[in-house]
Amino acid sequence: MFTEEQIQAIEKASLAEALKLVTDQFPEATVLSSSLGQEDQVLTEAIAVNKLPVKIFTLDTGRLFYEHYDLLEKTNARYKINIAVYFPEDSDVEAYVKAKGANGFYESVENRKECCFIRKVKPLNRALEGAKVWITGLRSEQSDNRKDMKMIEWDEDRGLYKFNPLIRWSYNEVLNYIKEKNIPYNPLHDKGFVSIGCAPCTRAIEPGEDPRAGRWWWEASHKECGLHVHQ
Repeated sequence: MFTEEQIQAIEKASLAEALKLVTDQFPEATVLSSSLGQEDQVLTEAIAVNKLPVKIFTLDTGRLFYEHYDLLEKTNARYKINIAVYFPEDSDVEAYVKAKGANGFYESVENRKECCFIRKVKPLNRALEGAKVWITGLRSEQSDNRKDMKMIEWDEDRGLYKFNPLIRWSYNEVLNYIKEKNIPYNPLHDKGFVSIGCAPCTRAIEPGEDPRAGRWWWEASHKECGLHVHQ
C-alpha cells in the first residue's frame, strides 16, 4: 500500500524519480500499458533508460495503422526492449463480425463500445493480471473525463493502483520532452492525428478542435473506449 507521505513524495518528484519510487515499492508488479502514443513513448523512454523493472505491453486490436507496427519495431530496437503484445480473442472477433459486420461499430455507440470491449478492454484485463500498479500516459487536459484524475488512484474494479505520472503535463511539455530526448514517435502525429487509435475510428483534427475530436468522430460521446473510465 502507498502511504499518504509516499504519494506526496511521488507527486513532487521528477518523472524518473517518481517512476523509481513506485517501482521500488512494487518491484516486478508494475506495468505500463502503451498505445505507442506520444505520452506513452515518453514513459517508455524514462523506464528503459533508467532500467526500471516495469513490464511494458501494448494492445493489438487488429485494426491499427501500419505506422503503429513500424513504431513498435523502432521502439524495441532503440531501447533494446521487447514490448509485449496482447490480442483479442479470435472467437470474440469472429462472433462480433458475424453478428454486426466488420464495421458494425459505425452503426451505434453500443456497437462501438462492444467492439472496444472485445478488442481492447478484455485484452487489457488479461495483461493486467497479477499487476499491483498500472502506469498510464493519461493527462488531465485530454478530456473532461480525465480532468479530475489524480496522479495515483486506487482502481477498485481491478484491485490495483493506477499511476498517471503525466497527469499534470501539458501537451507542449510532452512535445518538448520528445524533442529533447529524440524519442521515436508516430509520424501520423505530424499530420494532425493527436490521439491515435484504430484506423477506422481515428481521423486527423483541425486546428482548434478538441484533442479527442478525431476519435470516434461520427458519434457524440465522452470519447472513451472503456479503458480509462473515471468513476
